[in-house]
Amino acid sequence: DNDIQPVDDDIHHFMEYIFKPNYTRLKAAMAREPADKQAWRAIKEDSLTLAECANLLAMRVPEDGYMWKDISIRVRDRGSQFYQAARKSDYVSARKAYVSMLQQCNACHTKFADGEHQLMP
Repeated sequence: DNDIQPVDDDIHHFMEYIFKPNYTRLKAAMAREPADKQAWRAIKEDSLTLAECANLLAMRVPEDGYMWKDISIRVRDRGSQFYQAARKSDYVSARKAYVSMLQQCNACHTKFADGEHQLMP
């Protein structure tokens, strides 16, 4: 277990360089139903990345991290639902899962970032 370690312990860097670019692209991509396979591919790429990276969040529990792992797992689960819906090119289900995933992100930001960094779909 000790050989799995973060490359950078700063959670701000992790959020800024891993999560934010994916979120920014998805916010634009999910604003309306994707027009073609290329648009869906980009959504699948970013949704899978966010879902998998939520697993990496779970290993970065801060000292006052009560609920950190639980919320990280909920982000992962909603991200997985988002990815699965995107694989089917199901915009209604993908949009619902996307919004649900962001709600979990915001729950974490409320608890651990004093309510800053709230994400809008």
